[in-house]
Amino acid sequence: MYWPVDHAESVAWFSKAAEQGLDKAQYRMGVAYYKGRGVQVDKAMGVEWFKKAAVQGHAGAQYYLGRAFYHGAGVPVDKAESVVWYSKAAEQGHRSAQFAVGLSHYNGDGAPVDEATGVAWWREAAEQGHMMAQSLVGFAYHYGEGVPVDQAESVVWYRKAAAQGHADSQYELGRAYCNGEGVPVDKAVGVDWYRKAAAQGHADANRRLMDAIFL
Repeated sequence: MYWPVDHAESVAWFSKAAEQGLDKAQYRMGVAYYKGRGVQVDKAMGVEWFKKAAVQGHAGAQYYLGRAFYHGAGVPVDKAESVVWYSKAAEQGHRSAQFAVGLSHYNGDGAPVDEATGVAWWREAAEQGHMMAQSLVGFAYHYGEGVPVDQAESVVWYRKAAAQGHADSQYELGRAYCNGEGVPVDKAVGVDWYRKAAAQGHADANRRLMDAIFL
């Protein structure tokens, strides 16, 4: 039987469980206030509920706290505090947190610049299928940032992101095959990857595709 979504009713029940200390319900209350599901948007209240769940170890709440401190949503901006909470969630295997803490370390945004640590966290997320992390791991191996240059390994990760429809990775695969970087030269395969990226509006892929077809 189909039951229509009633966010207000959900909040009423989540609230009862949250008040009794159930971390999953506290997290749901945080999401409700943060996104205005069944209640008026109140990011500060959302953060308070996330904190209650986060201190009990709820990875999703820890991730949202990291986002809140990073963007200054419901709390003042505090990039260092953001990294603290992202790291707690990342250590529990939360792939979006792993990606975010990787960015923080790679860019020195709330943490000292440490490209190797950043890439290591991206790889953790990438192995769980995080598309952007897969692309950035490919980038890291291509240019030797945080890891040794390894064009073949770069292609492995670009391919994973490209298979999920990531246009930049499709473009990079096109370059790899056309130039023989990490794979044998195969211009037909390269053009096919350029075509996939160009179909998504990737300007460089479109230019390379036109060059391949008309030159």
